[in-house]
Amino acid sequence: MAEGSSSATSRSSSGDLPNTPSRYESQKRRDWNTFGQYLKNQRPPVPLSQCNSNHVLEFLRYLDQFGKTKVHLQGCIFYGQPEPPAPCNCPLRQAWGSLDALIGRLRAAYEENGGSPENNPFASGAIRVYLREVKECQAKARGVPYKKKKKKTSSTSSSSSTKGDHDDSSSSMPFS
Repeated sequence: MAEGSSSATSRSSSGDLPNTPSRYESQKRRDWNTFGQYLKNQRPPVPLSQCNSNHVLEFLRYLDQFGKTKVHLQGCIFYGQPEPPAPCNCPLRQAWGSLDALIGRLRAAYEENGGSPENNPFASGAIRVYLREVKECQAKARGVPYKKKKKKTSSTSSSSSTKGDHDDSSSSMPFS
């Protein structure tokens, strides 16, 4: 009886169970499975070994239909207004921050699943350009330009720095 109680005590005192993945690891696995399913659903299906940046770009555009961020079109009367006073028919899209975080997770998952860093389609220049264009387009449509934050030069800046203003961990995925 002493053996059972000591193992239960040590397990509870360590916090999480040893095999419980972190939130990031769980999300990365779901994203990886979602992308794999997307490739399988293509006609004809695309083997992961033949996946390239064009497939990744098509996947990102496909995800827009599940987005929750209103992106005003240039002809919209609310284009460039951060808080429009009324609804409009402009499309919902995936937020730039969600796409950026998604690509980061998929980039890591690709290499963890045996892909070489040199051939990683999630790390290609085309993906970086696409993400930059989405970021700029969404910023203009909302009237909120993205500006790089200047680093504070005081000695307290290292202890009070933050990553950002938004939570990218909850990107909506259509299936898992």
